Amino acid sequence: MWNPTALLPPVLRPLAVALTVTLALALSGCASMNSVESDVSTFSKWPAKRKPSTFAFERLPSQQARPQQQARFELLARNALQKAGFTPAEDGKPADVTVQIGVRASRADRSPFDDPLWWRGGVYYSRSGRPVFFHGPMLMYQFDAPRYEREVAVLIRDQGDAEPLYEARAVNDGNTPGGDDLLEAMFQAALQDFPHTGINPRTVVIQLKK
Repeated sequence: MWNPTALLPPVLRPLAVALTVTLALALSGCASMNSVESDVSTFSKWPAKRKPSTFAFERLPSQQARPQQQARFELLARNALQKAGFTPAEDGKPADVTVQIGVRASRADRSPFDDPLWWRGGVYYSRSGRPVFFHGPMLMYQFDAPRYEREVAVLIRDQGDAEPLYEARAVNDGNTPGGDDLLEAMFQAALQDFPHTGINPRTVVIQLKK
């Protein structure tokens, strides 16, 4: 069987194999990525006999300056709040609680020199300037890409005295800032155990909608 890498110089053939394996893994990963795993932390002062009822979103001044973006985030959080037992307050009627939400995605550029022993690029350059390829179980055959730490936060307050009753955060990371489906799953993870708490942080897995 013809091997296309045979046309390459010998020193470049391992790199071609690495790129081929990376592409294959990426394509297979896209097909099987049907869940979102988040580290969730929750803190509760929710009264034991109190039932969730109506809610209304409350925006900070900085969020009011970006109404379209904030409306999009609130739409993603709404489903998680309804799964937890809340219902949106009707227009013109006071809500039982107010809800503040936040979304953050921080980019962290990784360098192969951050930790050379565990670098996943598959190739180093020797002092002579020639590439040196590494083989074995440690080699991941992938090049480092920017990493994003993604976080969503939910704060539920009593409408009457503005006392904080429930706080939840969900955090994960990946190679992108995160699309709407991922953020919606993170909000659901943050409120999965409402009104209870648990070990902080703990892993919560949410299946993506098909």
